[in-house]
Amino acid sequence: MAAFIAKQMVGNQLSAVKGGDGGDDGDDKEKAEEEERERQEAIREAEDRRKEKHRKMEEEREKMRQDIRDKYNIKKKEEIVEAAPQEEPNPLMRKKKTPEELAAEAEQEELDDFTKLKNQIETQVNELKTQIEGKCVMQ
Repeated sequence: MAAFIAKQMVGNQLSAVKGGDGGDDGDDKEKAEEEERERQEAIREAEDRRKEKHRKMEEEREKMRQDIRDKYNIKKKEEIVEAAPQEEPNPLMRKKKTPEELAAEAEQEELDDFTKLKNQIETQVNELKTQIEGKCVMQ
């Protein structure tokens, strides 16, 4: 029991030093919200500064690159890419065929094979017909 009383006395004194009976919860929340807003604003400002610094560095780098291109008379890569399609297309970079297109081509090849076989058979039949007619002359 004595320990409990001692704890209560020390606890009350500690609360008084910390500034709280627990009645200032509203002020603490407002302070916490204000601190959070300030922190978010500081983060946002730091991010803006970082982005601006990055943009300036990129501008400087691009200016330096352009100076080098001008000095050595080198075209920019974007210009080279635009000129490439006019040249003969690279077979590795051609448009890939869809499964539907591949199926249509296979069907066309089958039809071509079928017509070739049909024509071949017709010519063989005609040759046999002429041979038989030549051997069997009707009188």
